[in-house]
Amino acid sequence: MTDSFDDPPLTPPPERASFPDGLRFAFGTLTVLPARITRWDRPAARTGMACAPLAGLVVGVLAAVPGVLLLLLGGGPMLAAAVTVAVPAALTRGLHLDGLADTADGLGSAKPAGEALRIMKQSDIGPFGVVALVIVMLVQVAALSDVYADSWIRGASAAVVAAVTARVAMTLACREGVPAARPGGLGAAVAGVVPRPVAATIAALTVAAAAAAALPLGLPAVGRYAAAVLLALLAAQLLLRRCVRRFDGVTGDVFGALAEVAASAALIVLALG
Repeated sequence: MTDSFDDPPLTPPPERASFPDGLRFAFGTLTVLPARITRWDRPAARTGMACAPLAGLVVGVLAAVPGVLLLLLGGGPMLAAAVTVAVPAALTRGLHLDGLADTADGLGSAKPAGEALRIMKQSDIGPFGVVALVIVMLVQVAALSDVYADSWIRGASAAVVAAVTARVAMTLACREGVPAARPGGLGAAVAGVVPRPVAATIAALTVAAAAAAALPLGLPAVGRYAAAVLLALLAAQLLLRRCVRRFDGVTGDVFGALAEVAASAALIVLALG
């Protein structure tokens, strides 16, 4: 099986899509929020996947609001965390969680790439997928509950950071040199569209923004928030590398798995503080 990270980079699309086209692409493909996609081509995908963190920002804010309200109304941190985790699932139609389950089934199947991809396309969820879903959901709720128990401000900021980092992991997975595992689907539409310097810049800006947002929480929080983003992206990159080696490329399911793993890792690091 080819290690595609050593292959020649894919050529990025030569044309450019407007920023509004990119926003519509990002929100239309990554959320259920009303966004009429005006272009479905690689230039639009290039701009759209670079805008993915903005979709994450909106999802994170919308997820944090009900959690904070529940706390202010007297609810406990576990309830607030459970609702906060449920909102992104609803705003993505559960597609990222479904992608996590399918990817876990594909990786756990021990089948050749083609057969593993066929397993991932099946509508049912296998045992590996069920276990992955249970573990990830438990981890996210438990970690976020710990953060909410400290303060609603920390809980809300953790929810936003996790959601944004999850989408940055997707942006990095769309960088040049990462191929699609299939000729069709979302993976083929976005694979290799984001130039490496752009992807790296977005990741660096996200780390800086997380650190800056944590300034009101004190200097220790600044380092912790930056570390949360960095370690979450590292975890996602390790999974991406494994998936590319295993499936010979990325699929839409892999993007969902990367998002959930990155969000979970970020919340774990933030909960440790």
